[in-house]
Amino acid sequence: MVNRMRATRAHRDNRRSHHALDAVRLGTCSNCNSKHVSHTVCTVCGFYKGKEVIDMKAKITKKAKKSKAKENAR
Repeated sequence: MVNRMRATRAHRDNRRSHHALDAVRLGTCSNCNSKHVSHTVCTVCGFYKGKEVIDMKAKITKKAKKSKAKENAR
């Protein structure tokens, strides 16, 4: 079966003109001044809008403890 009304290159490209990706917009953390994605928790300190949301020290110690236990199991 043949496509009767073939879309020309111009029509196809006009349709795809909105498919381009935007660059990620980074904001600065109010607590540690590091760059982070807008409207998300800072991955360095765990703060969002000036409030601590994630206790990063506890998270790091938990991760270290887990990796140490994994090494001891070997």
